Amino acid sequence: MTTINLTRLTRNLRRTLPDARLLATALPLCPAIQLYLIDPGNLNRPYSSDEIQAILDNTPYWTFCWAGGQALAHYILTHRDQFAGRRILDFGAGSGVVAIAAALAGAAQVIACDIDPDAIDAVKANADLNRTPVATCQALAEVPSGLDWIIAADVLYDRDNFHFLNDFRHRAPDILVADSRVNTISLAPYRRIAEIIAGTLPAMEDPPELKPVGVYHARVVLPADGAA
Repeated sequence: MTTINLTRLTRNLRRTLPDARLLATALPLCPAIQLYLIDPGNLNRPYSSDEIQAILDNTPYWTFCWAGGQALAHYILTHRDQFAGRRILDFGAGSGVVAIAAALAGAAQVIACDIDPDAIDAVKANADLNRTPVATCQALAEVPSGLDWIIAADVLYDRDNFHFLNDFRHRAPDILVADSRVNTISLAPYRRIAEIIAGTLPAMEDPPELKPVGVYHARVVLPADGAA
């Protein structure tokens, strides 16, 4: 099953970069997790104008493990008791690293949500690689009620995405967000609970750039079913 999914992932990537390939890569902060990530050799060469346009049109974000994702996965794996037996949604899943960490921590159910169908393929392939059960969907509206946690990494790259911080508060009693791009989240009840130094894989600069990633937690009281 993994072989079939890897073939599909490679085909998806080569729509953008025809000579690119993927490598199973262990994560420095989470050595128990491997992901299919773009071969660094594909990054260290000049690109033609056509390739640059293809990258802009269909950026394969899922071929990287971004700093926030690696940091949040590390946080989950070092606080397993908070996630064991819980129903968890990984929003903006990308490669699926955070969803996989939640499954390895013993979550009762993990759903990975990403609008990009190529990212959904990546989640499935990476979940198979790590032998973890992860369901998928492409929209928050598709997720059933009864979540215990929403976890999200690297989704605040665009100010237009900040509304999700409010949307999450109506979906789950506990929310965990990690991002290296924002210094603070000034929205109650989010509060900074940790800072983890992490880098993006494969590194896009030499030497690898390590960044402080803020981890933010919010706890809310959801209305009882049927309440006005």
